[in-house]
Amino acid sequence: MEHVPALDEPLKKSLGPATAKVMAEALGLHTVGDLLHHYPRRYAERGELTTLSDLPLDEHVTVVAQVADARVLTFNGAKGRGQRLEVTITDGSGRLQLVFFGKGVHKPHKELLPGTRAMFAGKVSLFNRRLQLAHPAYELLRGDGGEAAEAVGSWAASLIPIYPATTKLESWKISKAVDAVLPSAADAVDPLPAALREGRGLLALPDALRQIHRPRTKADVAAARDRLKWDEAFVLQVALARRRHADTQLPAVARRPAPDGTLAAFDAKLPFTLTEGQEKVSKEIFDDLATEHPMHRLLQGEVGSGKTMVALRAMLAVVDAQGQAALLAPTEVLAQQHHRSVTEMMGELAEGGMLGGAERATKVVLLTGSMGAAARRQALLDLVTGEAGIVIGTHALIEDKVQFHDLGLVVVDEQHRFGVEQRDALRGKGKQPPHLLVMTATPIPRTVAMTIFGDLETSVLDQLPAGRSPIASHVVPAADKPHFLTRAWERVREEVGNGHQAYVVCPRIGDDADQEAGRKKTKASAGDEAEKRPPLAVLDVAEQLRTGPLAGLRVAVLHGRMHPDDKDDVMRRFAAGELDVLVATTVIEVGVNVPNATVMVIMDADRFGVSQLHQLRGRVGRGSAPGLCLLVTEMPEASPARQRLGAVAATLDGFELSRIDLEQRREGDVLGQAQSGARSSLRMLAVIDDEEVIAAAREEATALVLADPELEAHPGLRTALDALLDEEREEYLEKG
Repeated sequence: MEHVPALDEPLKKSLGPATAKVMAEALGLHTVGDLLHHYPRRYAERGELTTLSDLPLDEHVTVVAQVADARVLTFNGAKGRGQRLEVTITDGSGRLQLVFFGKGVHKPHKELLPGTRAMFAGKVSLFNRRLQLAHPAYELLRGDGGEAAEAVGSWAASLIPIYPATTKLESWKISKAVDAVLPSAADAVDPLPAALREGRGLLALPDALRQIHRPRTKADVAAARDRLKWDEAFVLQVALARRRHADTQLPAVARRPAPDGTLAAFDAKLPFTLTEGQEKVSKEIFDDLATEHPMHRLLQGEVGSGKTMVALRAMLAVVDAQGQAALLAPTEVLAQQHHRSVTEMMGELAEGGMLGGAERATKVVLLTGSMGAAARRQALLDLVTGEAGIVIGTHALIEDKVQFHDLGLVVVDEQHRFGVEQRDALRGKGKQPPHLLVMTATPIPRTVAMTIFGDLETSVLDQLPAGRSPIASHVVPAADKPHFLTRAWERVREEVGNGHQAYVVCPRIGDDADQEAGRKKTKASAGDEAEKRPPLAVLDVAEQLRTGPLAGLRVAVLHGRMHPDDKDDVMRRFAAGELDVLVATTVIEVGVNVPNATVMVIMDADRFGVSQLHQLRGRVGRGSAPGLCLLVTEMPEASPARQRLGAVAATLDGFELSRIDLEQRREGDVLGQAQSGARSSLRMLAVIDDEEVIAAAREEATALVLADPELEAHPGLRTALDALLDEEREEYLEKG
C-alpha cells in the first residue's frame, strides 16, 4: 500500500478519534491538511483585546480579558439555597459579566482571581439589560507559580490566534490541535512554481503555514496571508486557463454573415441606430464567430442595455452562414417573451422557409415543456430539417428527442439559472462544438467575472439605449410609518389614472404547497417579528388590493405554478394594456418587457437579495415615462436589511450594487459553493478586495498553461489542482 502523504493523514491518527469526530462534525475538517488550512480569524495581543463594548448578541465569541472582580452570591431557588459566582472582566474598552451556577462555581472561584488574564468563550446573552456569558469555557493565560517563567515569557511575546470556533470546540482547543499537527507543515507540497514564488518574493508554503498559525509579529501574519492568497488565486486560475486552452483546441465551424444576407436585411429595417456599446460588443462577437474554434463569451449588461438585440444579430449572422441558433431561457414566461420580441423585431424575416432561401427569411420556433403535442412535433421537425434557423426554448431544448440540422450557436440567457451539465448538454447537440454566448443582466464585478466565469471572455454593455427613463427608488417603512404605505397605493392609482400600469411583487405565491414550505421556514428563523411571520403572498395581497386600496382597478395575478397558457394569457393582456396592476412573484424578474409599466411596489423587499431587487426594478421605466420603484419593508431602521434596501434605493449602478451584495455574502456563495454543500475553497482570498492578486494570477496562469498545458513540469501544482477539482468542486468553474 502506498505511503499516505503527511497532509492527507486522517486527523484521528494525530488527535484521537473523539477530537477528530468533533472536528469533522463541527467544522468539516477531516485531514491534517484540512486543519492546517483552517486559519485563525484574527489575533489577540497581550495588551490589545477584543472590544467587550460591542459584542454581538446571541453569537459565540472568544475574548481575551482580565478579571476585575469576582464574588459569590447565595440565593434561594426552587431547589433550596444555591450559589452564583459573578465575575466581571475588562479589556479597557468595556466590562462584561460572567456567571457560573451551582457546583460549577468552585473551580472558577479558585482560578479567576482579580488580575488574572484568560481567554473566555461562550454565547453572548442579555440579562437585566446587560450582556453576559453564562458558564463560559476559559483558558488561563499566565502560569501559576509552578510553571516555568520562560513559558510565561514566550506567551507574553506572541500573538494569540483566535480560530473560527463552535460551541463544542473552543478556539484554544483548535489551537492545541494545530500545535499537534503543525510539524507536518514541513511536508506541504508547494503548488507555486519556484520561479514565480521567488519573482514575487513570496514565502515557501511550509513557512507560510507556520507563520499564519504561530506568528511572532504582525509582519509574519501579513507575509503568510500574501502567500496563501496567491495559492488560492493561482490554482483556481490555472484550472480556468486549462479550460480555456482546451476550448481553443476544439474545432468549430467559422460562421461569417453574408454581405447581403438576413443580418443585412434586418439591420436595414431597424428603426433606430445601435448604441456605440452594441456596435463594439457585436464586433467582438462576430470576430469570435469567424474563428475555427468555439467562441466562449460572457455578455453582461444592465437591465435594458439591449443585450437581446446583440444576441439576435449574432443568431442572424449564424443563420446567414447556413447554421442554426438556439436561445436557452430559464423560464417559460421568459422563453415566450423572447419569442414574441424576436419575431416582432424581425417582422417578415421571421416567416421564412428554407435556411438561406432567396427571400432571406428564416423560421423562428418556440419549444417549451408545456406545448401541445402537435405544435411540439412540428417544432422538432423544423429543427431536424433545418427549416427553423432560430429556436427559443427552456430546458425542453436539452431533451434527447431534440435534434438539430446544424447547430452553430447556443445563447444562454441568465447563466446563473443553469448548471454546467445543462449548458454542455445543449452544446453536445452540434455536429462540432457550437459557439457559445452567455448573457446575464446581473452585473458582476471584474474580479468575480475573472473568478467565476474565468473560462469565458467578457463583453460589457454599459450604455442604456436612447429613450430609456430614469427610475426613482424609495424605501417604504410600513411598520414605522404606515401612512407611507397608504401613499404608495395612492401613487399606484395616480400612475394608472395617467394611463400607465403597475407591478406589485411578493416573495410567495400563497397556495397550499407554498404555505407548507413557509411554515417550515418560519420555525427555523428567529429574531424580529417581521422576520418571523411568513412572507407576503401574491394570492393574499391581490385579494386585499382588489377589495381595498386598489378597488376598481383591473388587478390580475401571475406566478410560477399557473398553467403555462394562463400565464401567457395574463402576460399578453398586461402587455396589451387590458390590465392595470399585475401582482406577481419573481417570475417577472428577467426579460418581461412592458414599456407602459411605470411603477413597481415590492412587498417584503428585505426578503430579496440586492441583485434580485435591481433586476426587478429594471422592469419599470422601459418607455419614455419615468419609473418608480417602492421597496416596502417592516424591518426596523437600524437593521442590516434596511441598510441593504437603502443602498439599492441610493444607486442605479448595478456594478456598485453587485459589490455591496458580494461584501454582504460569504465568498463561497458567490462561487456557487453553497449549492453543492462543499466548503468554499477560498479561505484567504477575498474576491472583491484582492483584485490585483487575481488579475496577476490570471496572467501568470495563462502563460504557464500555454507553455505546459499538461503541467508536466509542475507536479505540486497538479496535486493542488486535483484537490481543487474533486467531484464536489468540479461544477463551480462554470457556475454563476
